[in-house]
Amino acid sequence: MTSDPKIPPQSQDSMPADEYPMEPSPDYRPRHPGTGKLKGQVALVTGGDSGIGRAVAVLYAREGANLAIAYLDEHEDAEETKRLVEEEGGEALLIPGDLGQKAQAEDAVAKTVERFGQLDILVNNAAQQFLDKGLEDLDEETLRRTMDSNVMSYFFCTQAALPHLKEGASIICTTSVNAYKGNAALVAYSTTRGASLAFARSMSSALVDRGIRVNAVAPGPIWTPFIPGSMPPERVEDFGSGTPMGRAGQPWEVATAYLFLASSDGSYYTGQCLHPNGGKIVNA
Repeated sequence: MTSDPKIPPQSQDSMPADEYPMEPSPDYRPRHPGTGKLKGQVALVTGGDSGIGRAVAVLYAREGANLAIAYLDEHEDAEETKRLVEEEGGEALLIPGDLGQKAQAEDAVAKTVERFGQLDILVNNAAQQFLDKGLEDLDEETLRRTMDSNVMSYFFCTQAALPHLKEGASIICTTSVNAYKGNAALVAYSTTRGASLAFARSMSSALVDRGIRVNAVAPGPIWTPFIPGSMPPERVEDFGSGTPMGRAGQPWEVATAYLFLASSDGSYYTGQCLHPNGGKIVNA
């Protein structure tokens, strides 16, 4: 069982937001001893400084992987994630920058391969979220920023990674429950998550003959910096209580899906999407 800590009102004035001020702290710690499922592999996790990305990085390190952690500018969170990866016995390379710019995505992949000599797993996870005031008031700058972060970075990172991915490699894209059910207050964000889902499914067909698996994970309400960074305090309070399970999910509960899809446990999965969402039934 997972405890259900009450989430008090809080907010931050930045996107991406930071994990270190959140109360309670998101729970990213793996629950089980590693068994070497990713031993000798190298993963590039975008948005790996905090939230789901941090939980994935720490779990991958426990399972034997070395990590390249790409993020925008949340340096304090990134340094903590690096420490956590190293605590698990892995090596960590921090790569700050805007992956919505193609040159930065190419640089992130190049630095990963230069440091580790290979790339086996790409986790397209970096994203931004903004609460809509209504479609009429959605400004072009915010819309383009959301698209660049949540869609273009997935294209650019995958393009850069493909020359280095060999048979048996895995690409995992973060999408959202909102790609399936929609969200009137997150139209732009939900649209980008629909795009990331379609991207994963299309790339799975494009790469299956090369032995590269491409899948997606569609989290529901998870307690990450997304929430205080994009919502007013009154909406943050008791976040996730409307799910069938009655609580928000924690990052560690989502990271296990990324491990399954990256490891040989998921060897017969491509073009699929896993749904850690607290019980919301969606058309998969």
